[in-house]
Amino acid sequence: MDPILIVDDEEKIRSLVRLYLEREGFTVDEAEDGRIALEKFRAGHYSLLIVDLMMPDIDGWRVCREVRESSALPIIMLTARGEEFDRVLGLELGADDYLVKPFSTKELVARVKALLRRSRGQLQPVSSEITAGLLCIDKERHRVSIGEEVINLTPLEFDLLYFLAKNKGRVFSREQLMETVWGYDFYGDARTVDTHVKKLREKLNHPSVKRMIVTVWGVGYKFDPDQVH
Repeated sequence: MDPILIVDDEEKIRSLVRLYLEREGFTVDEAEDGRIALEKFRAGHYSLLIVDLMMPDIDGWRVCREVRESSALPIIMLTARGEEFDRVLGLELGADDYLVKPFSTKELVARVKALLRRSRGQLQPVSSEITAGLLCIDKERHRVSIGEEVINLTPLEFDLLYFLAKNKGRVFSREQLMETVWGYDFYGDARTVDTHVKKLREKLNHPSVKRMIVTVWGVGYKFDPDQVH
C-alpha cells in the first residue's frame, strides 16, 4: 500500500492521523520535525507527504520548497492558522492541498485518496494527446511540452491543465474545479484554484501558451487556444 510520511511536531496529531490512515490500509511513517522529515524523504520512498507548516527549526514551508526542488510528490499541508497568507504561501511553495486544524479525519483521508489517484494518473481515463499550438498534453505519458521543451508539472497541476484543455471553451467556476479536479466535495477556500492557475501560467512561460488559460472575471476559468489579447 502507498507509504505516507506524516510530519508534525504534535505527537497527538501524528498518532490520530496514523490511526485513521492505517485503518484504510496505508503504510505510515512519522517525523516530528522538518529536519527529520527531509532526511526520511531523501532516504525513503513515499507516495505522499502530510506536513504541518508551523514547526520549530525547519518549518513546513521549507520542507515543501526542498521536496519540490526534486520531486512532484503529492503534499498536503496542515496549519493551525487559517489566514489566507499561510495557505497561499504553502501552495506557492509547492503544496497540492491544505487543511486547517482542527480538521476532519474523514476529510483528510478523502483528500489523501484523491491526491494518490491523481499521482497515479487515474483521475481521467487515458485518451489521445491534446494539442494547441505549441502546447502538447499527453495524458498517457503524463507529459506536457511546449515545442521541444518538457514542462515539469505536479500531478495536480497536470490534471487541472488537462481538464480545462479537454473541455476547451467551457467556463468553470472555482467551486466546480475544486470538486472535479481536486476530487472531493468543496470545503475550503476556492481561491486555492487561483494560486494553482498562477503557478500553471508561470510554468507554461511561453507568450502564446500561458494566455490559453483565460480568466473569466466574476465566473472562473476556461481554456481557449484561440484567445487573442
